[in-house]
Amino acid sequence: MSIELMKSRRSIRRFKSERPRREIIEQLIEAAITAPSASNKQPWRFLIITNESIQRQLVESIQGAVDRVASHVEPEFEEAFRAYGDYFTRFKNAPVLIVPLCRSMNLLSRMVDEKLEPLDRTAISNMEERSGVVSISLAIQNILLRTHELGLGASGMTGPLIAGDDLRKILKVPDSWEIVAFIPVGFPDEQPNPKPRKPIDAVVKWLE
Repeated sequence: MSIELMKSRRSIRRFKSERPRREIIEQLIEAAITAPSASNKQPWRFLIITNESIQRQLVESIQGAVDRVASHVEPEFEEAFRAYGDYFTRFKNAPVLIVPLCRSMNLLSRMVDEKLEPLDRTAISNMEERSGVVSISLAIQNILLRTHELGLGASGMTGPLIAGDDLRKILKVPDSWEIVAFIPVGFPDEQPNPKPRKPIDAVVKWLE
């Protein structure tokens, strides 16, 4: 996989109606599970949704959450928030929706006794939670790159999580798992221009 492929990838939000074949979607998951994970625990699962009724339920729940939040946004910001919230349902016309799940590691936290200092206990908890999120994030990037390589389009979305509890109920997600993102997938019906990127010297600090 080349740097040119990485640079040419775009976030796609408009799709053609044709649905990619099941075996192509399975190739995306195959790419996902090659990702490294903390302690090789592979704390991920992937829901693949092609059912239009389920997608409509998800859209309605997210729109409801946006409306609830909008009613508490200061009037001068409401229009901007609703424009932002419109992006949260941009998966609604995607022929395939992948929903990655993850869970915390919960290894070291089970080994320590009750006398451990609260500061250390909090650090362990944060480490274990982030280990799961980082692991699934690596898998998601593999999906996005493989999608682009196969001539498909996709984007990684966290906006839908504004309706997190409702999404869990609709998708019947077990208590021990968390929804991390939505990944709409399909054949692209747009060609977005590249977005500006910060230069290397703006994001790097050398400690020598």
